[in-house]
Amino acid sequence: MIQTDILIIGAGPCGLFTVFEAGLLKLRCHLIDALPQAGGQCSEIYPKKPIYDIPAYPSILAGELVDRLMEQAEPFKPGFTLGERAETIEKDDEDQFILTTNRGTKHRAPIIAIAGGLGCFEPRKPPIENLANFEDKGVEYIIKDPEFYRDKKVVISGGGDSALDWTIFLADGVASEVTLVHRREGFRGHLDSVQKVMDLAGEGKIKLLTNAEVVGVDGGDSLERLTVNHSQQGEMTLETDHWVPLFGLSPKLGPIADWNLNISKNAVEVDTFDYSTNVPGIYAIGDINTYPGKLKLILCGFHEATLMVQSAFKRIYPDKN
Repeated sequence: MIQTDILIIGAGPCGLFTVFEAGLLKLRCHLIDALPQAGGQCSEIYPKKPIYDIPAYPSILAGELVDRLMEQAEPFKPGFTLGERAETIEKDDEDQFILTTNRGTKHRAPIIAIAGGLGCFEPRKPPIENLANFEDKGVEYIIKDPEFYRDKKVVISGGGDSALDWTIFLADGVASEVTLVHRREGFRGHLDSVQKVMDLAGEGKIKLLTNAEVVGVDGGDSLERLTVNHSQQGEMTLETDHWVPLFGLSPKLGPIADWNLNISKNAVEVDTFDYSTNVPGIYAIGDINTYPGKLKLILCGFHEATLMVQSAFKRIYPDKN
C-alpha cells in the first residue's frame, strides 16, 4: 500500500503545484491520474496551446508549463500512479483514507486533494447529422499541434478563450486562411483577446463571422466545405481544409460523484476559506470545484492549492502553528 501525506487526484497543473506548496511544509504527496502521463489537459489535449495568464510569462505553451511545474516539484520527490482511475475511498481505524484505483492499487493518506480538472471529459459536438464521417478527416475538436494546420484553410467555431486564442495563434503565419465563426455578436473570452481578434479582422488577416453558425459539412474522402447559416446574409458556403468546433468539454465526475460529496452542476462544492469539501479531510481545487465567484483559470487553481495545503498541514499536525 502506498502511504503519503496528501493524496492528489489529478496530475494537471493544480495537482503539480500542490506538490511544491506541500513540499515547502515538508508534506509528502502522491498523485493519481487516469492519463498515462502527468499534465492533465495541458499535456493530453492542447500541449501546444499558448497560455497568457501565468505570472512572469507573457506567453507559455501548455506543455512547457507542465515541464516547468514538474521541474519545480521534482525536489520534493512526489509519487505517481498514472493510467489508473481513482475509484473508491474508505476510512481505516486511524482515520486515514484508503483509496483504491480501478486496477486495485491501494493508497493511504490523511488528506485527499481532488485536483481532477473537469474530471472525465469529452468535447461538446455540434448536432450535425453526418459530422462523424469527417471526424479526423478535417474535423477536429482539439488542437494538439498547430503545425498540423500549416498553410491550410481553417475555420474555428466558438466564442470562448480557446477559440479566440487559437484564432490569434494560427493567424500569425501558421494557417493560410483563418475564419472564426460565432453564433453571437459578443464573446465570452478575455477582453484583450477579443480586441486582438477584432483587430485581426479589421486588418483583413482573418475572416470573422458573428451571428452565424455552421450547420453542414461536406466533402469526399476528407472535409472540403462547410455550410454556414448567417442571421443576415442567409446560407453561405465556406471552402476549408479543417473545421475546429471549440464548444468546450462536457465534464463527468466519474466515481468521485459517489463519494458523498456535495455536488452542484458536475462540480464539487467547497468552502473558500480553505477549499475543503463537506467531507472532513477531502479538499477540491481547480476546475473541479465550485463556489460563488469561481473563475476557471489555472492561476486561480494555484491560489486554491496554496490555501488548501496550509489547512491540510494544520489538520495533519494540529499541535503545530
